[in-house]
Amino acid sequence: MLTKRSFLSLTAGTLFVGIAAPAAAQSRRYDIDPDDMPAEVRKVLEEYVKILRTSKDLDACAERFITVAGGSLVNEDGKSLRGSVKRFSLKKDYGNIKFYADPTAITRVAKLRPVTSGFGPSAIRGDQYKIWIDKKKDAAGRPAPVTIILPKDHKTIRSPKVVRIGSF
Repeated sequence: MLTKRSFLSLTAGTLFVGIAAPAAAQSRRYDIDPDDMPAEVRKVLEEYVKILRTSKDLDACAERFITVAGGSLVNEDGKSLRGSVKRFSLKKDYGNIKFYADPTAITRVAKLRPVTSGFGPSAIRGDQYKIWIDKKKDAAGRPAPVTIILPKDHKTIRSPKVVRIGSF
């Protein structure tokens, strides 16, 4: 049986995790100057935004996106998107890119610890860059992050890959 004291402790702990943990995840501890972001990472970001802005429809967007997508966004072969990517996160970004600054305005960049993303031969490991894109001047809402990994020591994947989307 749950006592009043246990209930209050549990509630306080839940509140802490619910409020403090997300705030810590958004810490500025790992922020770098956007100008210090590697040129090849910036190029992939710009290509992703260009794909979102210029594709005639979601199907064309998905076909073009596979060239810059990687990690857990692609199947093990690295040549096709995972089933849920197009239907959910890519669809969201494709539909909402119109609310973001053009040309692209970067508000913040965090260089995070190296991680591994993906499965099998298409799994990549390297430094990850979480890049926030600003909204248009009169658009409501916060900047949206896109995460790109700069692969290190992969046999075939040499260029940065977009590994996290769906926040636009």
